Amino acid sequence: MNPSSSDRHPAPQEIAAALAPALGAERLHLNEPLAPYTTFRIGGPADVLYDATSADELATAVTAARTAGIPCFVLGLGANILIGDRGVRGLVIRNRARGIRALGGGRLRAESGVVVADLIREAVAGGWSGLEHYVGIPSTVGGAVWQNLHFLSPAPERARTMFIEEVVESVELLRPDGVREVVPRAAMRFGYDVSRLHGSGEVALAVTFALEQGDEAMMHRVMQENLSWRGSRHPWLEVHPSAGSVFKKIEGVGAGRLIDQCGLKGHRIGGAQISHIHANIMVNLGGATAADVRALIRLAQAAVAQRFDQFLEPEIGFIGEFVEESAQDATSS
Repeated sequence: MNPSSSDRHPAPQEIAAALAPALGAERLHLNEPLAPYTTFRIGGPADVLYDATSADELATAVTAARTAGIPCFVLGLGANILIGDRGVRGLVIRNRARGIRALGGGRLRAESGVVVADLIREAVAGGWSGLEHYVGIPSTVGGAVWQNLHFLSPAPERARTMFIEEVVESVELLRPDGVREVVPRAAMRFGYDVSRLHGSGEVALAVTFALEQGDEAMMHRVMQENLSWRGSRHPWLEVHPSAGSVFKKIEGVGAGRLIDQCGLKGHRIGGAQISHIHANIMVNLGGATAADVRALIRLAQAAVAQRFDQFLEPEIGFIGEFVEESAQDATSS
């Protein structure tokens, strides 16, 4: 859910007053900076921030906001998004619903705020295979089903793109009418970077995964291979915060390859830079703004369109309100 804009937004105090009876005044944080809650470390404040610590609390918060007519946005790990410098109007719900339950026979139910890395550890420790391929990708379970999390395996015997849908059995959804419904994998309309959650107004509350018994040593080997592969080709988030790949894949041609061939690796605007390591990743060198990133995006799009007649479509989501970018002198390094 992306908050819509209007001519007159209610003040944070008004929003908090409307939501306090359902969510508790003490748990509502006004004008909370969102940059620390994103992997890009960029973004202005939320009018009101609320931490949902269970699927029930998540459903209650979304329903309360909808009932009060307040726009809301559910925030997971904050990967694959760019939050505007002016922040997000309405309610931002930080999804910290992190319950995991073994159902037997390799079936695991994970609330949508569970960090995928934690779920992988739980599965592998129990001897269950299917999730280890996604190690090293920052995401919550909810984010994983939102975008049908995928990974191109580097191993010759597994040289194909693997999708999270392959191990999803069912998803518990909160519908726009407030009803909670469990739907099977086939009803999720999974595709490349897409699922039924896009544009439906539905919110994933929990996911049940169906895994197969596996060899723990083999799973650890796969995880190490994948981590090594990612580490050699992607900037480390701990050193250079980013949102991951900025542009969608172009069949038969890598978006990063096109940007690289335009000579833009290392190009910098303000505190944002096109990574020296991977040209489809933009990094925050420190103090980068959303305006800096958007200016780099436009620069890459224009260069690739002019040279290759290809359109680079952003993969990341743009959340909240963005300032009008002023002309800036671009510097390269």
